[in-house]
Formats: sequence, C-alpha cells, structure tokens
Amino acid sequence: MRAHEAGALHGDIGNRGPAWLRTPADVNALVPQLWPRNTSRGADGALVVAGVGVRDLVAEFGTPVYVLDEDDLRSRCRDFRAAFPDEDVYYAGKAFLCRAVVRMIAEEGLFLDVCSGGELAVALAGGMDPARIGFHGNNKSEAELRRALDVGVGRIIVDSFAEIDRLTALARERGVRPRVLVRVTVGVEAHTHEFIATAHEDQKFGFSLAGGAAIAAALRILDEDVLELRGLHSHIGSQIFDTSGFEVSARRVLALQAQIRDARGVELPELDLGGGFGIAYTTQDDPAAPQDLAKRLRKIVDSECAAERLVVPHLSVEPGRAIVGPAVFTLYQVGTVKDVDGIRTYVSVDGGMSDNIRTALYDASYSATLASRASAAEPMLARVVGKHCESGDIVVKDEFLPADVQPGDLVAVPGTGAYCRSMASNYNHVPRPPVVAVRNGRARLIVRRETEDDLLALDVG
Repeated sequence: MRAHEAGALHGDIGNRGPAWLRTPADVNALVPQLWPRNTSRGADGALVVAGVGVRDLVAEFGTPVYVLDEDDLRSRCRDFRAAFPDEDVYYAGKAFLCRAVVRMIAEEGLFLDVCSGGELAVALAGGMDPARIGFHGNNKSEAELRRALDVGVGRIIVDSFAEIDRLTALARERGVRPRVLVRVTVGVEAHTHEFIATAHEDQKFGFSLAGGAAIAAALRILDEDVLELRGLHSHIGSQIFDTSGFEVSARRVLALQAQIRDARGVELPELDLGGGFGIAYTTQDDPAAPQDLAKRLRKIVDSECAAERLVVPHLSVEPGRAIVGPAVFTLYQVGTVKDVDGIRTYVSVDGGMSDNIRTALYDASYSATLASRASAAEPMLARVVGKHCESGDIVVKDEFLPADVQPGDLVAVPGTGAYCRSMASNYNHVPRPPVVAVRNGRARLIVRRETEDDLLALDVG
C-alpha cells in the first residue's frame, strides 16, 4: 500500500483531516506494511501473531513486552539473501542482538556486523562463526581489538589513524594479518535525521574523502603491509528511502578506489555500501523491496566501475532495521486516559521512553492500535505517552484510537524491532521489558524481563 493510498489509516494525521472523517473500521484496520507478516485480528478482535493471541502473551509474560515474529524475521533474512545472492549480507547487530537472533540470522545464511566488545561477546555466545563477523566502531579499545584478533573476526572496519596504528602493533605482536576495510566519509547528506546521518563531513565516523584522510589511510595500510586491506566502506545514514545518496556515495568511493589503483597498482577486491534501508513506521513510509534495492545498487556500482575502468568489486550490504524492525511490535497496557481541554486525549501506558527512546531522541513517528479488542467507537485523536517523569516521554505523537479506550486495554505499537530494546534504559529505575519470540502457535522467552533485583545487583551501596 502506497503512502498516498493509506491516508485514512495509521500514523499520518497530516493527510487525514479531522477525526470525524474516519470510521471505526479504519481505526481497527491493520495496515500490512506496518505489522509483522503473521499478525491479524482474531474473531474477538484481539491481535493474534503467529497463532498466539496477545491476551495469552500478556497472561504469561506481562507488559510491556516486545513481541518478535520469528518467521517474519527469518523471511526477511531470506529476502535479502535472495536479492543479493552473489554479495555478502551482514545483519547490523546494533539494531537488536541477542543469542537467539544470532542463531536465526546464522541459520538463514547471513553474516553479522558488531560494533562493540559486548556485541562481539553476544555474537560468539550465539554461535556465530567469527570468520563471518565484521567489527565496526569509531573508538575500538585495545582490548576489543585484541579479542577480535584472538577469535579470528573476519574483517575489521578501521575508522581512525590511531586505530590503524593500534591494530598494526597488535597484529605484529600476534603474527597475524587481519583483513580490514577503510571507512570513508564521502560527504553525502542523507535525507534523514541529523543524528542518524553518518556520511557528511562534520561527524565522528570514518576518514574524510574531501580532506585526503581516506586515501592517506589506505596508502598507509598498503605501504606498511601488516594489515590486509580488502576494500572501502561507506555508510551514509539510516532510515533512507532514496537510493540517490547511494549513487553519489558509490561514485565517490569508487573514484577513490581508482586513485588507490593509480597510486599503488592495487585494485581493492571489496566494497561495502553499508545499510540504512528504511522501513514503514507509518503509512507515509514506502520502503523499497530488497530486490529493488539490489537491482539499483548493482546498476550504480556497475556504471561507476565502468567509468573508472575498475573490476567490479565484491559487494557487501548491512541491513539491520530492515530485517528486525518490522518483525517486532511492543505491547503495552493502558493505565490512564486523560482528555486535555478537547485538544487531544493522552493515553498513558506502562512503558515509554525507557523501552523506546526514538520518539524523544529523533522525533520518530510511530503508529498504534487497540490490541486487546476491536471497537465500534468513533475515532479520537490520541497521543500515546509513557510513565516517566518527562513531558517528552512520548511513544506515539499522534494517532487515531477508538474513543472508548480505557484503563486495562492493550495497545500495540508496530515497527519496534530496531533500536528500541538496544537503546532501552532503566530511567526512573524501570526494569527493561522482555523479548518474546512467537512461531507456529508457540511463544518462548528469548530475553527475560529485568527485575528490581537486577537493578539492585549493580548498586553496591
């Protein structure tokens, strides 16, 4: 469903007009692009995911709870593998990582990207082959690099001259030759939020192309001949729908590749174009299918390689959000409903910015639906808010919900698989929610709920 076709549904009040123009059927509808693929409403109107009703989930696991449709996640892994059969697909673990997800993406044939020692530990604990792990990060410690070398991480994406020196010294000490990529800051302004755009010049990641640091880094690695330089890496940001940014990025990175060839007679065999592929959070979002992304990216790379007279390098991409984001929704219980002078109704739930900081941090938009029942009530304009002591503790800024929403109802927010649990906090000393995977009519806990004992365990008094 295209965004302009879905103006009567969730998450896009700018195109909807006043609530009285919407019907109860609109508010009860589930827009397929927003929800895990195995989600529907049962005969009683309550949500059912992979054969498990949300009321049963709440009875067993409580709220808030992140609900992961395992077959949805696996099918999205397969979609990317089918779209990029001759390329390497790295799941970006920063989106969400736990041992169960590591096993899922490994079983579906994906590689794994990590960006900290903690993520590397989870990847190894989940059984990922170290040779299929890529290690990102702008400030990797000596201990993190040492462990990466000791376990045999497949590639390290170097991000600074200090890291090159640090890694070179460790490689000499251990008598190993790690494979590396140079992360290049290409000066592309991705059409996304400032804090998740990563390829413009004024930010912390990578080596500047315009300033000459990128070619200097590549030549230093080649000349010292301790690290094995496999290629270049570019990541322009997150939640991107327009491939024009990738076109500019590829052109600039491949021009650098040609410069390296001309300077040292070496054609680097690999190119990583990063990830950042967008997903649908509301009906305003219209993400491209993996097959379409692959076709466009290959066309861009083939064209630029022909222009530079380069052999087409082996490509890698790094989807994270695009795989796990749509496969998860968060289930909350309503605690209070408050009308504010007829302006809007505030629906307070038992979570908030501690389990989803993205609305407060990025002004992100989400959708929501009444999950525990269907309703024949007229729609009302609502703001779904959390329980924390911040006026910015907003989960969904604007959504039409049934006017009879009441305490005890369940509300579900889709598209919460990426970054919500990863960035979750204990603000106000609220324990973080569990993650429950559902498949074939069964639910299993893959990350347990934190308890007050967990909070106090770190407090040494």
